[in-house]
Amino acid sequence: MRSTVLAFLLFCGISASAAGVMRGGAIKGEEDYAIWRAAASRTLAARGDADSLATAAALTFAGSPSRSKADTAKAATAALDFAVKSTELAPNNAAISWLRLQLCANALGCDIRDAATTMRWVDADNGAAWLPLLAIAQKDKDATEVDRILTDMAEGARFDLYSNRATVLMFDALKKVRASLPEGYARSDSGRLTEVAGLTSAAFIPPFSPLINACREAVAERRETCLTLAKTMQRADTIMAQLVGFAIEHRLTSADAKEVRALADRRHLLEWRVGSVNQEDAAAPPWRANARARARVASMRTHAREEDADIALLRERKLPVEPPEDRR
Repeated sequence: MRSTVLAFLLFCGISASAAGVMRGGAIKGEEDYAIWRAAASRTLAARGDADSLATAAALTFAGSPSRSKADTAKAATAALDFAVKSTELAPNNAAISWLRLQLCANALGCDIRDAATTMRWVDADNGAAWLPLLAIAQKDKDATEVDRILTDMAEGARFDLYSNRATVLMFDALKKVRASLPEGYARSDSGRLTEVAGLTSAAFIPPFSPLINACREAVAERRETCLTLAKTMQRADTIMAQLVGFAIEHRLTSADAKEVRALADRRHLLEWRVGSVNQEDAAAPPWRANARARARVASMRTHAREEDADIALLRERKLPVEPPEDRR
């Protein structure tokens, strides 16, 4: 799933570093790591509250860092039970409903239309809720249904994937059970943030290829709809969705249009801000890693959008939020 997103971003000329996903050191044995995640999932599931169950679902789905497509479907099916129980306990939590929708899209025999309807009931203004249905219409080569879904998506006022909210939720859930986790797994604030950033990437960020392909096909008929949706995506709560929004608009804008320059400037500003925060964190000495992790989570807790959280961190550290003139 992640490779699909990355491939399209690179194809569209977007730097991979702008994805901004924090990564830790090399994993010593994927099998051992999968065992740790399974143990953490059991510990959280035993607590039985909504946030713990949602985190258990994400851990179960993420499982081993590398696996087959069939194994991914099995993991999603196993994780879905936790997600459904979590939504029953917190029916108005959009981040948890979104997790259920993403797991359903990957699981065996799940009624995706029911999950998508529930998601739209919880957050009616979120155009992203239509993504799984768009993927089905694209797979079925149903052009009429694709057009209908794109129109519905474009009517959404927002395009949210709840990445910051999910990261904070899972960070807090893991911290509450830290004493019961396997030795060496997510015991520190830095380790927890690295782990939940990976979980968010695996369980909350959907594939964008169906949307990119839909807006690439029959451009004349879908151009205005896709442009409207692309502009909404550029204000999304997640960097990845913003970048895809920039890519879609770029492909639908004439090469000699003045909008191309303005579009490139906005994308560059976003990439620069994300890169500045990540580079500053990477340059910090190891003994400050936990403090930096707590500061990042605190910013995510306050700001639902990833870009806003990064801007707040830059200001807190008294760093510029605009690139120097020679780098614009």
